Amino acid sequence: MYRLFLLAVLFLIGCQPSEPTHYDILIQGGTVYNGLGGAPFVADIGVSADTIAGIGDLASSSAEVIVDATGLAVSPGFINMLSWAPSTLIEDGKSQSDIRQGVTLEVFGEGWSFGPLNEQMKREEKEQQGDIKYDIEWTTLSEYLEYMEARGVSPNIGSFVGATTVRIHELGYEDRVPTEDELDRMRALVRQAMEEGAFGVGSSLIYAPAFYADTEELIELSKVAAEYDGLYVSHLRSEGNRLLESVDELITIAREAGIRAQIYHLKAAGKDNWDKLDQVFEVVEAAQEAGLEITADMYPYPAGATGLDAAMPPWVQEGGYDDWAERLQDPSIRERVAHEMMTPTDEWENLYLASGSAENVLLVGFKNEELKPLTGKSLAEVATMRGKTPEETAMDLVVEDGSRVGTVYFVMSEDNVRKKIQRPWISFDSDAGSLAPEGVFLKSNPHPRAYGTFARILGRYVREEQLISLQEAIRRLTSFPAETLKIQQRGRLEKGYFADIAIFDPDTIIDHATFENPHQYATGMVHVFVNGEQVLKDGEHTGALPGRVVRGPGWVEE
Repeated sequence: MYRLFLLAVLFLIGCQPSEPTHYDILIQGGTVYNGLGGAPFVADIGVSADTIAGIGDLASSSAEVIVDATGLAVSPGFINMLSWAPSTLIEDGKSQSDIRQGVTLEVFGEGWSFGPLNEQMKREEKEQQGDIKYDIEWTTLSEYLEYMEARGVSPNIGSFVGATTVRIHELGYEDRVPTEDELDRMRALVRQAMEEGAFGVGSSLIYAPAFYADTEELIELSKVAAEYDGLYVSHLRSEGNRLLESVDELITIAREAGIRAQIYHLKAAGKDNWDKLDQVFEVVEAAQEAGLEITADMYPYPAGATGLDAAMPPWVQEGGYDDWAERLQDPSIRERVAHEMMTPTDEWENLYLASGSAENVLLVGFKNEELKPLTGKSLAEVATMRGKTPEETAMDLVVEDGSRVGTVYFVMSEDNVRKKIQRPWISFDSDAGSLAPEGVFLKSNPHPRAYGTFARILGRYVREEQLISLQEAIRRLTSFPAETLKIQQRGRLEKGYFADIAIFDPDTIIDHATFENPHQYATGMVHVFVNGEQVLKDGEHTGALPGRVVRGPGWVEE
């Protein structure tokens, strides 16, 4: 008799609704894309505190806030796999240009990370600051991230540790191999960063002093990250003349270090190299079939943005900016630099030559107020204004500006952009800061990817050109990068996951930023939630700053 009674009780308990009847937020009637790439379905989503607490028919539930998502796509928040927002978020933590596209996680660390720093690095960083000024109140990478969380940011933030950063920490800007003691200290810095929650090691090998690191050095740093299941991610040593050799280097590092690896902003730069992209696909996919985990990310534009340092040979930049600027005032050195800028080579990455002409080089970011009127002009225009060659003008601008000068290079093929979007192992990034069309941000012209990357994928390439399905695009904006970074409980719409949610109109979402007029928000994103708190409501920022530090797989909680 007791047994029958117990079975009856258990049956009744099992029949009770498993979902709570009251939520903090109830998103009703949206078309849910859970991030895994499957077919969407209409459902309600209940959020309690910072967590997704229910998905399904929740019509009988109540909530403090009810959001009508009828006719809208409901997706996990997007992950920006390469963000240059560490300083722009200090200026304005609202992250408007990215939040208005549904980005809920900014990932930093392309070669340079905001820790670990030593006192000399802090002084140099302060000296090199441009329009955005800030005190450096941290030393380690974790301290920077925690500083930002305490200061208040709208998106979540996380970072790789920069291979360039740990090299500068121990070697400065010297062009040489580290001693065994120096390499041991570099390894220790990577180990510390991994235990603080870095996603892995990031490199950017076309720039000095990163250029000076050989493959063996990168393998040794990557071995440490591999102990924590981290990722090696790299701006390849060449994206142009030696693209295939550079992909081989990344694969060698992955194999020798026993680490997963990713290519930053995959591209074939320079018209003569455009046809190499198909070969890159073949090489990467062969490595995948051999058991290596190799992936990539990209931004959907035919131009990249960096500085005039990418137009000049690394030898002239050894020692850092001050030594570089001093050398550029020596007539004999200037003559040599000008010659090398115009001479095809496989020895270093020459984006000036890859762009085809000075007309295809836009000057977009100056530190010197007197040079800011040149913002948006091509290098060819400024050279004509000054009555000098483009090569002489580039050298003069670096000296006069006190910086490398922000530059856009048109080096890619639109057809290749489309091909990359169709590859299932490529995620997406902005490779830019997160801005707003106001205040200090208007002093420079960013690449339009700062305002348009994610909306451009969803609007132009998904809706208009139908290159991939909406559910596949969302997978590569959400669960796929989360899995690549080994992030827990983010990147999906699933019970128990953090409530990072993007709600948008798939029929209207689109980018508006152009190279001529980049400070224009994308439209079509309606609501965004970060950790269960609404940061975008009816297309307008709420001012909320609920972002948190997101840590990698090696994090050791103190």
